[in-house]
Amino acid sequence: MTDYRVKGFALAGGAAGIKPDRKKDLGLIISDTPASVAGVFTRNQIQAAPVVLDRQRVAGGVCRALIANSGVANCCTGEKGMADAIGMTRAVADRLKIIPDQVLVASTGVIGPNLPMAKIETAIPGLVADALPTGFPDFAEAIMTTDTVPKLVTRRMTLNGTPFTVTGVAKGSGMIHPDMATMLAFICTDMGAAPLTLQKILKTGVDATLNRISIDGDTSTNDTCLLFANGQAGVSLQTAADEACFGEVVHDVLGELARKLVADGEGATKQVRIDVQGAPSDTAAHVVADTIARSALAKTAFFGEDANWGRVVAAVGRAGVPIDPEKLTVRFGDVLVFTNGSGTAAAEAEPVAQVLKQPRFTITVDLGLGTAAVSVHTCDLSVEYVRINADYRS
Repeated sequence: MTDYRVKGFALAGGAAGIKPDRKKDLGLIISDTPASVAGVFTRNQIQAAPVVLDRQRVAGGVCRALIANSGVANCCTGEKGMADAIGMTRAVADRLKIIPDQVLVASTGVIGPNLPMAKIETAIPGLVADALPTGFPDFAEAIMTTDTVPKLVTRRMTLNGTPFTVTGVAKGSGMIHPDMATMLAFICTDMGAAPLTLQKILKTGVDATLNRISIDGDTSTNDTCLLFANGQAGVSLQTAADEACFGEVVHDVLGELARKLVADGEGATKQVRIDVQGAPSDTAAHVVADTIARSALAKTAFFGEDANWGRVVAAVGRAGVPIDPEKLTVRFGDVLVFTNGSGTAAAEAEPVAQVLKQPRFTITVDLGLGTAAVSVHTCDLSVEYVRINADYRS
């Protein structure tokens, strides 16, 4: 069994009764000592109360605990929603005897309903009592909505001869098209770091990982990604080389979490990597890759195992990036299906059909206009996705 423990952190997950099925729906992260904190949040202009509150509190740079629930998003809930978000943090702070402003909150689930605060407040004392260093899996389960599996990643490395750990937990299966991070993602480390340094490392890591996935093209109102660093490993970031080393580990954890999110996409049967090469800039490459990854027509073709390169080419053409069709090439796996402005004979042959029968494959687009390259991870769009989201609230 994987050991996810991080020095100085204790976690718990339990059933507060927010969900009707008595599954775990309330999770807690506690740092034994004040931890530096960094965060990135949704750019959706409709933002849940926890997002608004956390933006304010993360600016303070210090955190002792996080309370998170699933089942209800606490979004579009007005003044009561904000009062409930603050109430959740106050209940945790009172139990731990810490400063309320050093408690963060996250919610995920159905937009609109109010939180059952009486149930949450009743459950918090037991959650605090149950918090353990080994509680990462319970916490990961407690923040799931339509996820089919919990998502956890851990790395143990050394800096200047001293070992440290980075463990990440994420949830997300639908409404995933991050414009900051993803639905919910929390990274705990016993490395020591200043908040501004953490913020830079987190933003850089998120931009290259969680911001390069798409399941359905919808950016959530609740997207939150937080990084906590409590320094309990006995080592801290002192130099640019230290920051680079630690940043690579954070990037690695975020990258694997991102791939786990795509693999668990609602109704997904295929994991598809979109590689865009030969672009004039990283931005242009990302825009093209993202457009393909969001194309409902391309994604349904992936589900149907149909090598319909025309849908990919059409997405490239409408991405808003200047292209030259005569320089454009497209490959499904290793099979060249489009070049010199038209499809190839191989596009109708058996080898390309076999590519799309695989559970994981790559679509490579070369614009032939530069040296920049970006990859975006996505999945297919299946009949099951429609079923899940047609009756999500019920």
